[in-house]
Amino acid sequence: MKTAKTTLVKSFKVGQIDKRIYGSFIEHLGRAVYGGIYDPGHPLADEDGLRTDVIDSVKRLNVPIVRYPGGNFVSGYNWEDGVGPKELRPKKLELAWSVTEDNSFGTDEFMKWCKKADTDCMMAVNLGTRGVDAARNLVEYCNHPSGTFYSDMRVKNGAKEPHNIKLWCLGNEMDGPWQLGHKTAEDYGLLANEAAKAMKAVDNSIETVICGSSNYGMRTFGEWEATTLDIAYDAVNYVSLHQYFDNRCDDTASFLAKNMDMERFIKSVVSICDYIKGKKHSNHTVNLSFDEWNVWYHSNDIPFDKWSKAPHQLEDIYNFEDALLIGLILITLLRNCDRVKVACLAQLVNVIAPIMTENGGRMFEQTIFYPFSHVSNFGRGSVLYQVIDSPMHDTREFSLVPDIDSVSVLSDDENELTVFAVNRNEKEDVLFDVRLIEMDGMKPVEFIQMSGFGLKETNGFDSSPVKPKNAELPELDGDRVQIKLPPLSWNVVRFKK
Repeated sequence: MKTAKTTLVKSFKVGQIDKRIYGSFIEHLGRAVYGGIYDPGHPLADEDGLRTDVIDSVKRLNVPIVRYPGGNFVSGYNWEDGVGPKELRPKKLELAWSVTEDNSFGTDEFMKWCKKADTDCMMAVNLGTRGVDAARNLVEYCNHPSGTFYSDMRVKNGAKEPHNIKLWCLGNEMDGPWQLGHKTAEDYGLLANEAAKAMKAVDNSIETVICGSSNYGMRTFGEWEATTLDIAYDAVNYVSLHQYFDNRCDDTASFLAKNMDMERFIKSVVSICDYIKGKKHSNHTVNLSFDEWNVWYHSNDIPFDKWSKAPHQLEDIYNFEDALLIGLILITLLRNCDRVKVACLAQLVNVIAPIMTENGGRMFEQTIFYPFSHVSNFGRGSVLYQVIDSPMHDTREFSLVPDIDSVSVLSDDENELTVFAVNRNEKEDVLFDVRLIEMDGMKPVEFIQMSGFGLKETNGFDSSPVKPKNAELPELDGDRVQIKLPPLSWNVVRFKK
């Protein structure tokens, strides 16, 4: 049997995990809102039309923050259309996704949902077709107590207390030619800088996220980040990263190595941020918000009726292979927790999502739900520095891919340790030899595993076979434990004092 080795030392820490790294995303796209979180005719809907079964599922994911309302949608959105009496809200053509938006769900409804789902809002402002004025007015509407035009408008609309939204996206993917109001790096940098300054003048407690490249493969990647940050560095707190992954070539080995591209993307953006910091002789550090990430390729070509309301769009059905990559992506995000402070699985319900619903009917949790739930619930604390001596393999797209990828999290009280690990080897067990230093009294208490499924096996409304199980606990021998990792497996080993 092959063996991989690592040593974990309690005092050797990468950094503290910001809980917002387990964020997600709800956009006015497809059935994410209508038929997803909001379905007034559903038998399980509450007095606000919010699906309580979906809320319960979101709570199981333990999502601390949700980005809203887009996404491409936000670049053509007038936030005023989505507040006030519903009978007075306009129906409009939504140009990003070619549907009709009736605006029956908007800012105040979403904030009610956030409260019920035990999560916070990461709000995006429209810097595509609008700009500084609309952005600062929305901050006033959401965060100012009362006594001004927009804060009193919120109170009149039924929200007496401020929404107190602390994290704000300065537009969305503004380097993308597909974006309404697409801009050059210089134009966007200037606009983002002025918008951030105005928004923080209204509420100086907020943080802002400037748009980075829409993905790692953009022709303008690197230069876009350097140019926009050079202009707006002092006014922003984070730069965004977006990346989706696919297996169109049906090459499992390469697919399960794609988080290595994510690692390179993160390291590259960190380098650019720190270059601008050095250039400006600044004490201010801009960190990363990886606020769109997921597997996305199963449903791109499914037709829908143009200008309909909330059609079935981008409803990927995820398989076991996808769940393994989701686990690897989460490992990558945690390994970079010293600079990645926010991340959003895109999206949360129905649209490339871990939770699927029927309009007025059932719901189920997809294969990718489980690795996310494990890491979100057990990955709170500090990431330990970890070097893994693992067998390697090559794929069609990648060289020197470790069979074992892993990250380990120590709880804040240092009484719990969780080791997350994926065995990428398609045929062989790997024995993972983990040595624990400065952790006297730590013993294995739970071993959660997903393995043995067909790579293309899925869950659905009628049957959900792809779920985790409890495996036999490994034994502690002195200061080390040997964990048998089956081929193509997701593994969570929990230790407690």
